[in-house]
Amino acid sequence: MGALRVLSCKDVAACLDLREVIDTVASVYRQKADGKAQSWPMVYHAFEPGVADMDIKSGVLGKDEVFGHKTVAWFSQNTQRGLPDLYGIIVVLSALTGEPLGVVDGASITGLRTGAAGALGAKALAKPGARELLMVGAGHQAPYQIAATLMLLDSIEVVRVANPHNKERAADLVKRLPELLRDQFGLTNQNVRFEVALDMAEAVGSADVVITATMATTPLIEDAWVKPGTHFSCMGADMPGKQEIDPAIIARARLFTDDTANCLANGEIELGVSAGCFGPDHVVGELGAVLTGSVEGRLSPNDLTVFDSAGTALLDIACAKIALERAAERGLGTVAEF
Repeated sequence: MGALRVLSCKDVAACLDLREVIDTVASVYRQKADGKAQSWPMVYHAFEPGVADMDIKSGVLGKDEVFGHKTVAWFSQNTQRGLPDLYGIIVVLSALTGEPLGVVDGASITGLRTGAAGALGAKALAKPGARELLMVGAGHQAPYQIAATLMLLDSIEVVRVANPHNKERAADLVKRLPELLRDQFGLTNQNVRFEVALDMAEAVGSADVVITATMATTPLIEDAWVKPGTHFSCMGADMPGKQEIDPAIIARARLFTDDTANCLANGEIELGVSAGCFGPDHVVGELGAVLTGSVEGRLSPNDLTVFDSAGTALLDIACAKIALERAAERGLGTVAEF
């Protein structure tokens, strides 16, 4: 018999902060680059394409002696039922005994770790002194991306938010951002200006860093809009058929991934490769190799750089492990005997 700790979204918020998650995500990427962590193939099923689907991502962290999986279910019609449209759980198990260690709410950790990943891509690959950040997408993920990037790039002076299909949503987020960043992430950012991007071409052409986090299945950003030296962290394409930027941008960029095999199957580069715009060998390396110094990132200020993050459960498992350990110390969560 053993004990299984279950953590809610509220429990996770009490146990993790974004700065710590950034360090954890960087550590996981390095572990993967050093061969001490491994992602396993994703399981995906569409109950009704474009309406309801699920995916299971899993892997093992040798250094941390845990393995596990994250299961995410998206049912778009749940809002009509008075339910969230997205559910996610993370299960953590011992890699020494197979013992289940805990079950953790996936939504809160996903926001934190994805924000950390996008920002780490920008930190490693953006040109020095980057001043303008364009956030494409104004949904749940956007504040995490913006907060983590401001934590890592202190040269950012302007943050613009674009939502090509709903400018009012972008305007609402911009209005709430200063308070949201202060209350949720402890950021004051008195020298940062927040604006709505009303013209996508103009906003892209002005940006030094572009982060995309949308559900797009056709490119939102055209190659002709992009100036030399721009960095892209593409965070939204995590299923077959999703795509946020023109493949021509990627074809002339230095391209990096979080997990190359997963990105080729499910990430931003999936459709570009299948269309013959570039090949799998266009990938320079994974971000972890850049962080360990075994692969060079940006070579010159004029390089275009792209970080394709289709997501890896390794990040969720590592963050969930920390949350479970901290919750045990503080007596948080619900413990079930089994």
